[in-house]
Amino acid sequence: MGLKVIGAGLGRTGTMSLKIALEKLLGGPCYHMVELFEHLEEHTPLWHASARGQDVDWDRVFDGYFAAVDEPASTQWQSIARFYPDALLILSVRDPDKWWKSASETIFQVTRQPREGLSPARLAWLDMIDANYKTLYPQGNADAESAKSAFSAHTERVKAGVAPERLLVWEVSQGWEPLCHALGLPVPDEPFPRTNSTAEFKARPRRSI
Repeated sequence: MGLKVIGAGLGRTGTMSLKIALEKLLGGPCYHMVELFEHLEEHTPLWHASARGQDVDWDRVFDGYFAAVDEPASTQWQSIARFYPDALLILSVRDPDKWWKSASETIFQVTRQPREGLSPARLAWLDMIDANYKTLYPQGNADAESAKSAFSAHTERVKAGVAPERLLVWEVSQGWEPLCHALGLPVPDEPFPRTNSTAEFKARPRRSI
């Protein structure tokens, strides 16, 4: 089947809302970090291989999926885009200051969790995330200015690396219309999904994030 949509936007740019919206529009499942946690032992080694610059048979990861958004897909967007040359790329963006506040209170906290007592699969996942983040955040992500600079650099790298006719730069506040226009689909007669706020993220059991 192959992916129809690849999300190149980093975590905390509305990727969970985008996942739900794409599943509605495409009529099939969208891969997100949540799905990776359902296949940690099988999929993590493939993501880690890609983070190390190795070629990956992405059909082994995305079999049965119509789209992929959020990390780690967005950190490996170039490899995935080459593998699925007909897929639309959606770059979800956000104000860097708002992104930093959200990311520093959520996903960055998870990646810095103590490793004692974690399962081998969870440890392998953290190693994979570390490998991605060393490239994505060359100065680290503990400092706001360094992290925001890397976030903006990622945005510009995607814009420069994708043909305009294949790329949609999208902000969650824009809702359905740009997505539907890019996909050639009608706009659903329902509110756009808005979910996974900072409070909702923090309330989720740690084993699932």
